[in-house]
Amino acid sequence: MPKVKLPRNSPSIDMTPMVDLAFLLVTFFMLTTKFRPEEPVKVVMPYSVSDTKIPENVTTISVDSAGRVFWDMDGKDVRPKVLQAVFTKYKLDKTLTTVDLSRFAVMGTFGVSVSQLKAYIEGDDVLRKQMSNASPGIPMDTLKNNELEDWISSGLAYAQADYADKKAKNENMKPPRFAIKADGRAHYKVIKEVIAICQKLGIQHFDLITSLKSMPKG
Repeated sequence: MPKVKLPRNSPSIDMTPMVDLAFLLVTFFMLTTKFRPEEPVKVVMPYSVSDTKIPENVTTISVDSAGRVFWDMDGKDVRPKVLQAVFTKYKLDKTLTTVDLSRFAVMGTFGVSVSQLKAYIEGDDVLRKQMSNASPGIPMDTLKNNELEDWISSGLAYAQADYADKKAKNENMKPPRFAIKADGRAHYKVIKEVIAICQKLGIQHFDLITSLKSMPKG
């Protein structure tokens, strides 16, 4: 008895759900992705052969070629608390709004005085760039007005408290670290003053951010 041959049909796969999913993911990332804000200062860092990555949960003090000092800090939950603490010290806390706190949480590096900071926070990218170019940096006069010390001190206190709280909850988090990002043309005197402020506050260990240079052959 002859065998019955069944017709061979090529299997077909409906790709419509996969295409829909791909477009949904693309749309999601387009709507939720926030690019890192442009740095208000250009720092040409010296070269080194170290390939150690910048640590997490870090406060970064930047110094440009003119000796101007800028401040930045990781932790969008901690930054608003630091802003409130510094503004309270200078009796400016009543001028802050919830919008100011939200914008500061993700703002990034800045280098203006406390008296100018509210206008800087509320400004657009163009205004911020103009203010950064005109600013002499964060004041750090040890005798008259050392705002840099206030930022570092408040940031350290809240970063340590946040680390201790999350560690108690068994959340994975790195301890707070400090880094100095200095232009290779910056005067050493300014770097020395920044280091002295850190040491005064009990910060004895910090990282120096450099550009990676290839290892010599041999």
